[in-house]
Amino acid sequence: MLLGSGLLGLRRILLVPAESAEEGHRPPHAGIPSLLRRSAGRTRFSSERLPFRMASSPGERLRELHLELPPPPRPAGTYSPVVLDGSHAWVSGQIVTESGKVVHPGLVDRDVPIDVAQELTRRTALQALSALAAELGSLDRVQRFVKVTVFVASSPGFDRQHVVANGATDLLVQVFGESGRPARAAVGVAGLPLNAPVEVDYLARTV
Repeated sequence: MLLGSGLLGLRRILLVPAESAEEGHRPPHAGIPSLLRRSAGRTRFSSERLPFRMASSPGERLRELHLELPPPPRPAGTYSPVVLDGSHAWVSGQIVTESGKVVHPGLVDRDVPIDVAQELTRRTALQALSALAAELGSLDRVQRFVKVTVFVASSPGFDRQHVVANGATDLLVQVFGESGRPARAAVGVAGLPLNAPVEVDYLARTV
């Protein structure tokens, strides 16, 4: 009889659902969900264990961001839009123009709001990418952005050039990932060509 009771007791224990057993051992007033039950619900097919999607090319990421490169710039002086030197590509300073005129001319803060200047910096970065793509044949040849300089035509006392510069480098990181995170200088200046509010130049390493 004692042996039979032990077997029945064992059977009773085995038939207790795991969730009910956990409830029986939960401290009173415990309001935090059980980590044990949460982890038990995971399987080897859980999304957390799935491999990451392979990174797309810069061109594909531009399409995913619904961005289109503008036409390649034409030099307005005695210089080249891009100069290749070994594995490095130097991109001349770019400004945003439409129909031959500067977009939102003037000094940032006094004439051009900071958010508008930041968007212009983003567009200037796209213009520089267009110059780079035209020279290289494809942005897939860009291995890394080494240095970006953002010039900001600043009103007296303005000290947020670094915020304006984020428009350029944020775009590069969105398109190229960590390879688009360069060293950077954000420089406040008294004025820029054609009264442009921002100007951006690049140094990139290519393959």
